[in-house]
Amino acid sequence: MKKLLFIIVLFSAINSQAQISKVSLQASGLTCSMCSNAINKSLKSLTNVEKVVSNISTSTFDISFKDGGAVNFDELKKKVEDAGFFVSKLIADVSFKNVQLRKDEHLSYAGMNLHFLNSTNQLLNGSHQIQILDKGYVSSKVYKKNQSLTKMDCYKTGITASCCASAGIAVGSRMYHVNLL
Repeated sequence: MKKLLFIIVLFSAINSQAQISKVSLQASGLTCSMCSNAINKSLKSLTNVEKVVSNISTSTFDISFKDGGAVNFDELKKKVEDAGFFVSKLIADVSFKNVQLRKDEHLSYAGMNLHFLNSTNQLLNGSHQIQILDKGYVSSKVYKKNQSLTKMDCYKTGITASCCASAGIAVGSRMYHVNLL
């Protein structure tokens, strides 16, 4: 019985991590193809990254992932910063299955804690794009503008606070603030 439970838990963990198929990341501060190559090489060093396609004219990087691997937006951001640049936009393609959104509420999905800032009450099914709105993922101007979308403390810190307890999310864990595109 314990082996069966372990297999079910393992399958659930792998299945929940496979919800992000692609990330499109825009970097700032690039001036040449050597800059793009530095970011490309840094992103490819992540074990779960399958492929990185860069576009020098738009400073974007389309990142696809290996099956079954978890995607950590903070790791992607760190790899860009390790190459000497900054993330100015990050959009993820996420596959949702019967996920109920409610305005300005928290949600734990695919191993991530998400706070949808612009959502309306709706049921998500299928592939949708989300944009990360936390500090370091958008310009300061956009970050400040989005502060008006919520009064919850977790937006300022990126860390779950008492405002997240009603969603069953542990206080002190990473919270990503997102817009549904």
